[in-house]
Amino acid sequence: MSKTETLYGLHAVQAILQSAPHRVLSLLVLQGRADQRLQAVRQLAEANGIAVQEAARKKMDALAGDANHQGVIAQARPGQSHTEAYLYELLDALEEPPFLLVLDGVTDPHNLGACMRSADAAGVHAVIAPKDNAAGLNPTARKVACGAAEVVPFIPVTNLARTLEKLKERGIWLKGAAGEASDTIYSADLCGPLALVMGAEGAGLRRLTRETCDSLVKIPMAGTVSSLNVSVATGICLFEAVRQRSQGR
Repeated sequence: MSKTETLYGLHAVQAILQSAPHRVLSLLVLQGRADQRLQAVRQLAEANGIAVQEAARKKMDALAGDANHQGVIAQARPGQSHTEAYLYELLDALEEPPFLLVLDGVTDPHNLGACMRSADAAGVHAVIAPKDNAAGLNPTARKVACGAAEVVPFIPVTNLARTLEKLKERGIWLKGAAGEASDTIYSADLCGPLALVMGAEGAGLRRLTRETCDSLVKIPMAGTVSSLNVSVATGICLFEAVRQRSQGR
């Protein structure tokens, strides 16, 4: 495992400075940039005794791989790596019905980051994904997540189908999103202990994942487009669940 992580973007860097400043080793800010948002990040770092260094754009672009770093890059110790055991500890400690998001093989880090952001906004307790053949929380995913990756537990698991079976044993209902489902997200009951299971870009849910779900739901589509981007679909499904859970359906 790498000894350091590179985080870039105003939201991602501000989030780690607020939630885990002890992890941040140093902060690079763009030379000559002094706008209010960057100054707030800089002051937060300095208040936590973190070294701040100005750097030329060329150096920062190289560190961020030409991604949009928004003038700020942090070098940090790796965050806590959550295991499947942590997931069950988290579930045991909850005093409310579990609300989980499962991503079945999402490979695009931009989509993963956007799903993490929606999960945080919806109050999801944890995001679960396969360890292999799926995107992990790399710097791109963390930047797109706008800080959500620092606060929402992301739990990669070795065998997703086995994990889903264990969730079912704990009384958690698995609702898989699939275009051919007969029930819509609006007619399905999304209250109580719930794990929303979203498929990969294009391919959707894998066969074994689909068969493990208790039921399938779909987003009704009125136009000519047959499917939505997985991060958009995730946001829609999560917030329909939020609406139902807040109103008791």
